[in-house]
Amino acid sequence: MLQQSAIYAYVPVSNLERARAFYEQTLGFTPHRVQPGGVSYSCADGTAFFLYPSQGAGTSKASQAFWAVKDVRAEVDALRAKGVTFEEYDNPHFRTVNGIATGGGAMTAWFKDTEGNILAIVQPMTR
Repeated sequence: MLQQSAIYAYVPVSNLERARAFYEQTLGFTPHRVQPGGVSYSCADGTAFFLYPSQGAGTSKASQAFWAVKDVRAEVDALRAKGVTFEEYDNPHFRTVNGIATGGGAMTAWFKDTEGNILAIVQPMTR
């Protein structure tokens, strides 16, 4: 039953107004619904994410959400032009080069929002 249901990312933020400015002005999202508990944003294919105030914002060391893109390099360039800084990793499992890791069937780049949440953009690699 869950397999036929949509899933949405919940992204905790410590400062909703600051986070909204980042997601709307820097990343270019338009609010879908503003309510007392937070703000939702629509994405492709009926997916969405919800920003909500939480003391747990930025505490996860793992990605909160990712967007599947057609060209990760172009997205990285476009976001860098808007001031987004990409994370650099060098560990036994993967290494980024200029902010992008290749492996596991995908090219991936990670960045943090204003609240310290780790977000990613991923381009599946075809054979």
